[in-house]
Amino acid sequence: MAIHRQYIHKVTFRGAKTGNNPTDRSKLGTKRHILTEKKGIPLSVVISPASTHDINLVTDVVDNTVIKRPKSLSRSRRRRRRLQHLCLDKGYKSAEEEQELIKRGYVLHIPIKKKKGKKGEIGKEISMPNRKKYSSKRWVVERTNSWHNRFRKLFTRYEKKDENYLGLAQFSCSIIIYRKLILG
Repeated sequence: MAIHRQYIHKVTFRGAKTGNNPTDRSKLGTKRHILTEKKGIPLSVVISPASTHDINLVTDVVDNTVIKRPKSLSRSRRRRRRLQHLCLDKGYKSAEEEQELIKRGYVLHIPIKKKKGKKGEIGKEISMPNRKKYSSKRWVVERTNSWHNRFRKLFTRYEKKDENYLGLAQFSCSIIIYRKLILG
């Protein structure tokens, strides 16, 4: 199971991939989009300005995974391996992006947005074959974000160049993977 979530960080210098943070009085910020597996080990990291909407980068994060899915499988395991579950936040609910991810072989788990004042219409959702209705496991990604925030250079962005910040984020992912897989 893979989970995807973003986290906004403050910026001290104005550099590339910084934008107005919609939740922090339009101060400069950077989003870190993370794709993790079910134990919280990061598989992909993409950075963007804080003003960029999450829907625009969901396919980029999925495409930038470190471990690629196998193309050819034996006939007995083909059906089971082809379906990969992907848990997303409510911010990623878009018909076009859902269709793109379904084409790539993912079964989506997106919480249903409840409209205010429409209590009777919640159960009348259109059922999609590759879409599950139960909630995602957000705590796994929140824990991974907490692991990333322990690195001081990632918590507050000091780098002017976006390549340097992305390199630090990827390096912190490799340290997290080392700590979880090798050290236990």
